[in-house]
Amino acid sequence: MASLNSNNNGDFRSSNLTDSVPKKQKNGIAGAEETLDRISQLPDSLLVQILSLLPTKDAVASCASSKRWRYLWTSIYNFLFISIDCKKAENFMSFVDHVLTHSTCSKIKKFQLDLGYTSGLKISQWISFAVERKVEDVVLCSYDDDLSFELPISICTCSSLITLDWSCCVVDKESVIEWKYLKSLKLNYIFIDDDDIAKILSGCPALETLELSSFDGFRRLEITSSNLKRLTLDRCWWFYGRVEDPLEIIAPYLQHLEILGDLDYLTCRLVNVSSLIDGRLTFSITCITDIWGVDPDAAEHSCADYHQNFRNLVLDYLQKLSYVTELIIGRWLAELNNFRCQLELSYLAKGDTISLQSWISGIVFPNLKNLKVVGCIAECFKRWFGRGNDKLFELSEFLLKNAMALKKFVIVSERRICRECLESCESRYLSRLAKKLLDSPTSSMKFVIIYQESASE
Repeated sequence: MASLNSNNNGDFRSSNLTDSVPKKQKNGIAGAEETLDRISQLPDSLLVQILSLLPTKDAVASCASSKRWRYLWTSIYNFLFISIDCKKAENFMSFVDHVLTHSTCSKIKKFQLDLGYTSGLKISQWISFAVERKVEDVVLCSYDDDLSFELPISICTCSSLITLDWSCCVVDKESVIEWKYLKSLKLNYIFIDDDDIAKILSGCPALETLELSSFDGFRRLEITSSNLKRLTLDRCWWFYGRVEDPLEIIAPYLQHLEILGDLDYLTCRLVNVSSLIDGRLTFSITCITDIWGVDPDAAEHSCADYHQNFRNLVLDYLQKLSYVTELIIGRWLAELNNFRCQLELSYLAKGDTISLQSWISGIVFPNLKNLKVVGCIAECFKRWFGRGNDKLFELSEFLLKNAMALKKFVIVSERRICRECLESCESRYLSRLAKKLLDSPTSSMKFVIIYQESASE
């Protein structure tokens, strides 16, 4: 095995952890060399710590290294089972059962299941094993978002749990949630109603971070705990059809808010977020006229109503976030539309645009120090801004004028070739935007404008 060592200059070089040491010579001819394994000279506790950092399959395989290593893996306290390592579900189940049966650890630090298939898996039994060993961190990742797993009864009242990351989650209506010491909760691909989310939050008095990804069902998120400081909402996943009701967020003690990903037709209303320090709003949405089955004769009226409602929503966002110190926004916030809305494009072609600053005037940002504009959808800038739609500059100019404590304004562009115009239209436009803003009036006298290009994902 080899390790990387750093010298005083920060350079790295490779060195061997296993040295061959000649033990004796006979008749002037070097005798057989015996290998001194430095790793095996480490104490058991440290070796177990090293093995616990590996995927469990590799930790178990270490038993073939030597007699010294034969049973060390039975003492590991971190478990990472990856189903794709086994071609058949039966083999995977046998391996997990074998490892857990021979485990001698009294307390599990982390228990993680990465599942590529689910048929016949004994998830509840395995989770119960971890709960009995006072597990602190549980992760269940599923690569099949069409299936769902009900939270095992055993984990619902696990008092040792500190972090929980669960995919394809279903909460039993009859279950009781008691996670007294849980600090971080991540739920992915979930459908839970208002009662479910309220029950979860009331059962986590120490919760500090909540992340909901690919979610649907609930329309009221009320966070009354003063401990929960960070909330992330990432993508709306329409499980049972589209509902136009907005999601209301009431979180008076929340300090960090992220709303990102594709929300489709869902709008998030910030009812009470009075303690926010920083916000990140980089989600993308869809115009109501993109819903299949909309009557073409009613499309123009529906689109106009939608964009008026969205302008009101953006105005509300700027007002609710006016006291944050850091703000990250997507370009959608300035454009006030979705690039797929053909009716909105026709408005632009006619020159029927609305001045952005005419309806957001009067908002000031006394604490805003760091502002960043990033992308969230891959539209063609040449097509978009070629029609005179320059509201991103209007918004940026407005923020510069009203952010009195601003220190840094960062504009981030993806380094990519546009599929429509076959040019680097995003980089060209945003770099010009950064230069143009240098001549804009500002309230803060000590700030910098930074233009960055990032690799396209």
